[in-house]
Amino acid sequence: MKTIVFLIALLCLSILSSAQKTSKRKLVFDDEFNYSGLPDSTKWGYEKGFVREKEPQYYTEKRLQNCRVENGMLVIEGIKEQFPNPGFKAGSNRREEQQQFAPYTSASINTSGKYSWQYGRIEMRAKVPPGSGTWPAFWMLGDSFHDINWPRCGEIDIMEYLGRDSTRVHGTVHYADSLGKHQQQGVGPVVGKPADGFHIYAVDWDEKGMTFYYDNLKYFTFDYAGMKNADANVFKKKFYLLINLALGSTDDWGGLQDDSILPAKYYIDYVRVYQ
Repeated sequence: MKTIVFLIALLCLSILSSAQKTSKRKLVFDDEFNYSGLPDSTKWGYEKGFVREKEPQYYTEKRLQNCRVENGMLVIEGIKEQFPNPGFKAGSNRREEQQQFAPYTSASINTSGKYSWQYGRIEMRAKVPPGSGTWPAFWMLGDSFHDINWPRCGEIDIMEYLGRDSTRVHGTVHYADSLGKHQQQGVGPVVGKPADGFHIYAVDWDEKGMTFYYDNLKYFTFDYAGMKNADANVFKKKFYLLINLALGSTDDWGGLQDDSILPAKYYIDYVRVYQ
């Protein structure tokens, strides 16, 4: 009994400490999604097309079927459909031009060119979609992405969830070493069943490192001193936010897509940045 009481007290102290830390900071950006229609264009832009790796989805722009605000939530929806690829070129060797029709659509929004931050607590309350192949994320890229590309710009994955591994969330950082080779550090702990409800995904980020949270569970701490033969200054510059729902295939990390669970809906209650 004493052990149980001690553990409860310890948990309460952890929650109180986290709340006090956040209360001392100023809210510098938020979207509570208390409106309807497309995401606020003063805060969010879009990625468009076949964007990354070998992901099968086509990210659409300003298409309500894939990205909308309703009932106080941002909803990003992955859909199975035959979507005409406007960039199609017969005989092209470029991946983004090879397919006349995309087999899936989804959305990826970001604050690039509108808002970016150096340090703070970056937080989202969201419900991830279940099912094999779903791959929602909440993450950041360095403002230098468009100039020096990835991974030199740095990447902070505050949350990635894989529907094929339904009890885990992943927090990861990516960067380049002195030779330009990709390096990454992160963990994917078992946390329960994230898709069963809304949870808070957050990172506390400062000049020394980052701490990643699932609700009040602190599950990963990244110290710049532990970076592998790399310049820690990459994480001491401004980064912008991205929220997307990727879908899976046998060629990407998402794994085989189960079409029977589509459409898949990723619900975001709010996004907040404190400094």
